[in-house]
Amino acid sequence: MVDSPDVTLDATSRHIIELLQADGRMSYRAIAEAVGLSEAAARQRVQRLLAAGVMQIVAVTDPLEVGLHRQAMVGITVEGSIGEAADQLAALDEVAYVVIAAGSFDLLVEVVCADDASLLATLDERIRSLPTVRATETFMYLKLVKQTYAWGTRPDKPPA
Repeated sequence: MVDSPDVTLDATSRHIIELLQADGRMSYRAIAEAVGLSEAAARQRVQRLLAAGVMQIVAVTDPLEVGLHRQAMVGITVEGSIGEAADQLAALDEVAYVVIAAGSFDLLVEVVCADDASLLATLDERIRSLPTVRATETFMYLKLVKQTYAWGTRPDKPPA
């Protein structure tokens, strides 16, 4: 992140992240007790981790439960600046994430829409119409089997 404070991920910060992954609404007092800090110190640690972009605390919704019944992964081949195309795609409301990739596609983009008509409009009017997009291939999600954000904080620790 640009202009974000440096944060060292020591054992205490990692433990705080893991606690908040298990319960994002955990109080500063409970965090402090679990990691052996004062409540004020725990609050400062959490705020530094948030400000540095190391973590986010957000509500994760089930797309189906909020009326978004069509999800797809779109492989995109770009002509010109991949970064520029990635930024343009990331600005679209229907795009959940954008990955610059190596392989058959320059970009992988997850699209979440209300229905097939919305997906078609997003693909045709918003993605394929970008001047840098040369080709797309859409992979429709039939069933989401697993979606997790709990990959942990240590490379040697497998996800929960």
